[in-house]
Amino acid sequence: MENVVLIIHLLLALALIGIVLMQRSEGGGLGIGGGGGGAATGRSASTALGKLTWVLAIAFICTSIALTIMAAQKSAGSSVVDRLRDAPAAQEGDTAPPASDLLPPSEGDDTPLVPRAD
Repeated sequence: MENVVLIIHLLLALALIGIVLMQRSEGGGLGIGGGGGGAATGRSASTALGKLTWVLAIAFICTSIALTIMAAQKSAGSSVVDRLRDAPAAQEGDTAPPASDLLPPSEGDDTPLVPRAD
């Protein structure tokens, strides 16, 4: 379910970028684009692209909240600090592995390198 919401979220983000880039520039930001009369009119009429931008933005925010809730439920009851405290290597009395375990095998050693779960 989380993957489905994430894919929808990414598609919404791409669609929102495309819709915003297709709109005509009406602002006076940086002195480019638009045309005269922007300050003379009180409020510009809503266009279909403007309304679609709002719909996509609201859907994007909803999927963001949904993903946040899913991630919070997945990690409920534990934090990174709790996991570090509960790790077996962090308990008292544990020592680091011997230095010979960290070295590569010698030239004559033909035993397979199989990871251990100890």
